[in-house]
Amino acid sequence: MHVLILGGTTEARVLAGLLHPRTRVTSSLAGRVAAPRLPAGEVRVGGFGGAEGLAAWVREHAVDAVIDATHPFAERISFNAARAAVTAHVPLLALRRPGWVPGDGDDWRDVASLEEAAAALDGLGDRVFLTTGRMGLAAFAGRPEWFLVRSVDAPDAPMPARAEVLLERGPFTLDGERELIARHRVDVLVTKDSGGAATAPKLTAAREAGVPVVVVRRPPVPEGVPTVADPERAAEWAFSR
Repeated sequence: MHVLILGGTTEARVLAGLLHPRTRVTSSLAGRVAAPRLPAGEVRVGGFGGAEGLAAWVREHAVDAVIDATHPFAERISFNAARAAVTAHVPLLALRRPGWVPGDGDDWRDVASLEEAAAALDGLGDRVFLTTGRMGLAAFAGRPEWFLVRSVDAPDAPMPARAEVLLERGPFTLDGERELIARHRVDVLVTKDSGGAATAPKLTAAREAGVPVVVVRRPPVPEGVPTVADPERAAEWAFSR
């Protein structure tokens, strides 16, 4: 049996470790991170050329099942995977970590896009902790605020005129996030609803500091694609094929 994991996430790496070596596993990484943490099994890097290219790759490499374990905001590859699975006649499963849920004392502003997140900054303060990744910063390029931009790799232009870039990879600690927010006198945090524990401490630190959080909602999983929340259930699904 050959399982193709569309990955790059922590959950994808765990899943590959659960499946390999009991079955053949190929993990596909987008190639957007310069030095990714490689999973067990075979690895390919780069795009497929859309849904048709992915379907052709699946047929050419005799893939029996596809698991979409990409980042919750990797909307394009998820929809390409759904179309490719239908074309290639292979089963598809989506592995999605649960989203974050606000708790008592949280001051969250829910928005649908990075553009809405930028507009939501009006009146929230002058110092923004921006943790939406290195892509999509153009939405904030025209803003007057000062931004602390945190990402794994150097961000793409255009970006805010007043900005400091912090290159770091999670997981992050609560003490570290508390210190960062205090040291940079952060007024507002902007994040995507990525879910998971690796980057969640910033939300607790923001609540403790009374800092409002602008949260970009994640896109939905393509209609009709079954979804599980953890690698163990995804592995059970794969082994049951």
